[in-house]
This record gives sequence, C-alpha cells and structure tokens, in this order.
Amino acid sequence: MSDTEYGAPAPCELLEHREVPLGGPRAMPVRRSLPGRDRHLVGAWCFADTYGPLGAGASPGMRVPPHPHTGLHTVSWLLGGEILHRDSLGTTCRVRPGELNLMTAGHGISHSEYSTGAQASGLHGAQLWIVQPEAERDGPPCFEHHGTLPSFTRPGATVTVLLGALDGVVSPARTATELVGAELDLAAGTRLRLPLRRDFEHAVLALDKPVTAEGHEIPTGSMLYLPPERETLTVHTADGNRALLIGGVPFEERFVMWWNFLARDHGGIATAREDWESGGTRFGTVPAQDAGLSAPPLPGVRLRSRGRRRAQP
Repeated sequence: MSDTEYGAPAPCELLEHREVPLGGPRAMPVRRSLPGRDRHLVGAWCFADTYGPLGAGASPGMRVPPHPHTGLHTVSWLLGGEILHRDSLGTTCRVRPGELNLMTAGHGISHSEYSTGAQASGLHGAQLWIVQPEAERDGPPCFEHHGTLPSFTRPGATVTVLLGALDGVVSPARTATELVGAELDLAAGTRLRLPLRRDFEHAVLALDKPVTAEGHEIPTGSMLYLPPERETLTVHTADGNRALLIGGVPFEERFVMWWNFLARDHGGIATAREDWESGGTRFGTVPAQDAGLSAPPLPGVRLRSRGRRRAQP
C-alpha cells in the first residue's frame, strides 16, 4: 500500500542549523539543528549537534569538562577521530567511528568528553539527546558502549542501526520509548529507499555534505522533518554522503530543557542547578584534570514547559 492511499502526508519541514560554541572559552564550534525555533522534538529526540571534520590545528578539539545531566539519554556517534568519555559511575570509555556511547542520566550523572591526541584533526561526529519519559526520568543513571552494531546493505548504501529497529534489523541498545536512529552511508549517485513506520515522525540529518531527501536538499548540519503517515523515505546523493535518520512515536509529555538538564517544571531545573553548584552527592565526581563547568544563572522569569513544537499564535 502506498502513501497516497492514505491521503497526502503533511509537508516536510527544513530545520536549519545554527552555529554555537561547545565547551566554554576554548569552545569547539558545532552545528545545532534541534531544538529548532518552532519544532522541539522528533519522536523523543530533543537535541542534535554535528561537528567537524576538523583540520589539523583548526581547533583544540572537543574539550568539555565535567558537567551534569538529568532526565535524558546522550547519544555519541563519530564519523572520524576519537573521544574519551569519563563519568561519575566510574566509566572510562573511548568511542570511535562506528561505535555507540549511550548514557542515561536519570536522577543525575556527570561526565566529561575530550578528543584524544594533541590535535583534533579528523574529529567529526554528532551528539544527540533523547527525553526520558516520566516513568524513568528520575531513575538510576547508567552507561552503555556498543562496539559493534547491526547493519544491512542496499545497492550503494550501508545502513547501521544505532537504536531501535529499521527494516527488520534491531539494535541491542536499550530505549525507553519507541524510536529509531540509523546512519545512512551512501556512495556517489545512490538513491536509497527505506521503509518507515507510519506512526513515527522522522528526520534526516546531513552529516558530510548536503543530501536530498524526499526531493528536498538538506544543508550539512541541518535536518529535514517528516511528519507521521509516511511509509517510505527516499534519500539521494550525487557525491557520496552520510546522514542520520532519527524518529519515533510523537512524544506528548511536556518538559523543560535548560542548560544540560531536563525536568518537568521550573522547580526541577532550579533544584538540579543548586545540587550541581553545591557539590553534593547527586551528580557524583568525574576523575578529570579540569574543574567542572559552572551552571549559568537562571533567567529572571520562570522557565515554561514545552511540547513538541512552539505554540502557534
């Protein structure tokens, strides 16, 4: 059965990235496409940065001192280079291209991330966050590393499934909501057609170069949002490219996202900030040579919860 038998799907939306610094005074520039001005979520995916590839001497690389998280999963995915992750659970783990680091914050965790080597030459990747649902957001933190992930091939393409399932291939990584995350590695001239779950909303994030999805060109670091009711996705690249496909069941819970914290209201954010700044036990300690990041001051107004997209006037 084709998409047209259900009626025309809603239009796609281009979520253009913006350049932001990551990691303080010696910040590495990143391209942030989610949350966007109007759209805050794709399924339970709530945040997406891409960075690199960095040339030799172009940047000190990724140097993110210890910092806290609550109420979310972090997904680290590399295309080039290497990052050393340390966290307050006692984890020390390197992540390399094709490997998945998945950290669950729950009630609270802290971690640091540093690119390895004197230079960050070749560092290239993506960092994404996923909202934890109410039933799990205050649970214990944990960390997973998956050095090998399942994949499948199509003419001119290799698809690696990071999270969830795609075309019958299932990732071993744990998820708390129904979602999917997959890397599409496309050779020059490839036109790839993939099946989609009709009850999912999806987005395609361009990692290397601009890529075309459903007839729309996506600039590097930006993403194309596809509403539910689509059964297939067609992606095309003339020069060869890598992209991420993310998606999930629309996430209907409201939440507040501020700095590195997710909570359900202003009070939850204020408490997490105070717990971090006071140096209590909630976030533990990360073995690191650098002092932890200080939380910025809260705004002078109460933080309001957000839904899937900005309320329309």
